[in-house]
Amino acid sequence: MATSAKLMLGSSLCQRLSQLTRQIHMQPALLSSFRSSREVQELDKYPEVEVVANPPEWRFVERLLPAETVPQPVEKPKYPSGWRPQKEDGSELGYHVARTKNHMMPVYLHTRFRGQRRITVVRRVQGDIWSLEKDLRAVVEQSRNGKLCATRINELSGQIHFHGDHVDVLRDYLKEKGF
Repeated sequence: MATSAKLMLGSSLCQRLSQLTRQIHMQPALLSSFRSSREVQELDKYPEVEVVANPPEWRFVERLLPAETVPQPVEKPKYPSGWRPQKEDGSELGYHVARTKNHMMPVYLHTRFRGQRRITVVRRVQGDIWSLEKDLRAVVEQSRNGKLCATRINELSGQIHFHGDHVDVLRDYLKEKGF
């Protein structure tokens, strides 16, 4: 008797599930926002829209949009952040370190192996990369009290890699040189 009750209960549950699946398959549009959206109607049924080429309110929207290009910085004798504009073009030294599009120094710190290996990278080097590496290595070794510093040069990409965290030392030196 108990097994027949379970069978009847199971069959009624099975019937409900089959009805639900039929409903779902009969109306698949209800499951998707794309499919459930209305079909495109005639243009007469939509409200009228006024297209204005340059409304006076547009200036408020333009203030919120990001600038397409980074503006040139305003010339000041001293900046509060310590930033300095680029002065040297590299003609005297034979090499040049170009700034990024945001007028920042292209000196970066890469950490590998969960922070155990730190590599300082100087990018955007143009000209005699070997003499720049020699000058920068001398600066780094001087800051390390004469200890040698391992470097790697990639001529094709214009990058110099220094073993260790020397970002502040190299940025300060390049700023002093006018790059």
